[in-house]
Amino acid sequence: MVRSEIEEQFLWGVATAGHQSEGGNSASDIWALEHTVPTLFSEPSGAANDSWNRWPEDLDIAARLGLNAFRFSVEWSRIEPIRGEIRTEALDHYERVVDGCLERGLAPIVTFNHFASPNWFAAAGSWLAPDAPDLFAAYCERIASRFGDRIAAVITINEPNLEQLLQSGEKLPPAAERLKVQMLASAADDAGTASYFATNVIPADKQEEFQEAMTVGHRAARAAIKAQHSDLQIGVSIAICDETAVEGGEERRDRKRAAVYDHWLREASEDDFIGVQNYERIVHGPEGQVIGHGPRNGMGTVVEPASLAGAVRYAHQVSGVPVLVTEHGIQTDDDAVRQGFITDSLDLLAAEMEVGVPVLGYCHWTLMDNFEWIFGYKPKLGLFEVDRASLERQPKPSAKVYAETIARLREANPRMR
Repeated sequence: MVRSEIEEQFLWGVATAGHQSEGGNSASDIWALEHTVPTLFSEPSGAANDSWNRWPEDLDIAARLGLNAFRFSVEWSRIEPIRGEIRTEALDHYERVVDGCLERGLAPIVTFNHFASPNWFAAAGSWLAPDAPDLFAAYCERIASRFGDRIAAVITINEPNLEQLLQSGEKLPPAAERLKVQMLASAADDAGTASYFATNVIPADKQEEFQEAMTVGHRAARAAIKAQHSDLQIGVSIAICDETAVEGGEERRDRKRAAVYDHWLREASEDDFIGVQNYERIVHGPEGQVIGHGPRNGMGTVVEPASLAGAVRYAHQVSGVPVLVTEHGIQTDDDAVRQGFITDSLDLLAAEMEVGVPVLGYCHWTLMDNFEWIFGYKPKLGLFEVDRASLERQPKPSAKVYAETIARLREANPRMR
């Protein structure tokens, strides 16, 4: 498989992330925060799913599902665990993963920053440090020069708007926000620095600064990568709910969209695509969020398969560029719910494409149950379950449903082949 072949396909894949799957990412900021006292993290990541060693098995699983794409992240803290010290063995490792994808007919979709960064970067101010864009661009250039000729697409930064989304929807209670601030202060003390930040642990009063800083970082990374490979498809992925409104709720909906999504959607107009990461629908009424009836997902909202098509439609409408669904899934312990959600969501996505919305591919989150950040290993979003003692992977029925749905849609819809 070469890039010209990749570009002719609709990308059917699964999404994973290094820190959540690889295990032992001990030079990262997230690892440090997991072990800080106090900590917002319910448990440490530890060995995760040991994908650092078991990646061939994971790629084999993806290939057997009939997929043609695999999204994973390169972990900056493994490549540069100490500022200025580059570990060529880590670059070698990720190059083997890229080549392993291609050997199995899987187009590599690579995230250059999936929340976790080196501990030294966080301790120096993270994205707010004056030299952060240059540091990130140099790291991205290093990766692109090594194997950028063999990857299908790059996501520079994963969900730079996540904290804004969580705070706008009151997903984190005030007590959690206070603990976050205490944890970051403790981490700064541990590091002997004035401040400490991580990309998915941002205090409420720093949101605007981080948005501006990460925008500069994204632009610097894009320029550095394009200088290496001008034809490489590059974008940013954002967390985006399907924001809808009943009568009288339109102003609240539009205010939420403007505060959480529109900056990055407009920024994406300069990119090759916009990455959409959707898990739920939010319904706005004149007095606030409308809580509907029906089965709930682990996020507390009603299971709504139409949310993906709605989010994709809005993302393309504002950005004007094609959409790559870089994450979509459901948090639930009931795999029967997941099965129906996959089938219905993808049928509605196909219908959206039929009316002209350009979609490049779809990556389901995630291949297997993994470390879900501050919530630890409790949330279940995988197509495979993982025995926490042996780390053995076992397919859930939804894995077969996903494979069968892909086969059916490829047969029925030329745009999804």
